[in-house]
Amino acid sequence: MSSRQQVGFVGAGKIGEPMIGRLLAAGHPVSVYARRPEVREQLAALGADTPDRLTDVARAPLVLVCLFDDSQLLEVAPKIIENMAPGTVFASHTTGSPHTIAQLERLGATRRVSIVEAPFSGTPAAIRAGRLTVLLGGDEGPTDEVARAVAAYASTIHRTGGLGTALSAKLLNNALFAACTQITLSALDSARQLGIDDRVLLDVLADSSGGSAAASYIAASGEDPAVYSARISRYLTKDLDAARTAAHDLGADVSALLAAARLGPMNLDVAAAAG
Repeated sequence: MSSRQQVGFVGAGKIGEPMIGRLLAAGHPVSVYARRPEVREQLAALGADTPDRLTDVARAPLVLVCLFDDSQLLEVAPKIIENMAPGTVFASHTTGSPHTIAQLERLGATRRVSIVEAPFSGTPAAIRAGRLTVLLGGDEGPTDEVARAVAAYASTIHRTGGLGTALSAKLLNNALFAACTQITLSALDSARQLGIDDRVLLDVLADSSGGSAAASYIAASGEDPAVYSARISRYLTKDLDAARTAAHDLGADVSALLAAARLGPMNLDVAAAAG
């Protein structure tokens, strides 16, 4: 198969927009549905096709969606899948519940459309640099097709197994990241009481055993920790709630991990029990 793939895309936000840019730069023809006229104009200037209707992206043999949560995914995905041709592939970058992906798999089966989950780890800057990490779950053939496309912006691709495994791994990662963030922010609070500047401690952590990806993200933001906390808490709360729901649906106990994620200055408002 040619390395150039026709791709349909939905979700041209802070994460999706640089993904689209990298796909176009790699030579993939991309059809993007975006609601806002200014976004359509910007993407058209990059070379993307910008149809007026959501279902028009379903004409592509591969459709990628990058949405905030399960509610948005369930609003959009069925309309697309129902209009896709047999043998095509629908892949979701959305971090949500494996239960939601299972619903889409059942719908896809009625249309002979393959469903692939493709949650990611990284920032818009990582996407623009082609250094995103993407996890792929699903059947081998469809995940191969998705891997060829996302290689435009991902330097690391993990194949986790069957459908549901990628999201489960991503949700565990996010719960652990939330816990590490809380602990790091608590350490910064303690450092201030000891007369140590935030930047000094973050520099120390960058070169010491107490460092973590959470600490490096806080440092890279350049923000006051309180500002960083306020900005990121919305996303962490969403991911922790998804982890709790997924664990309940799958019969897994993640209560200790969720309890750890509550210990710190951020109010993440998630129950400690798995349910």
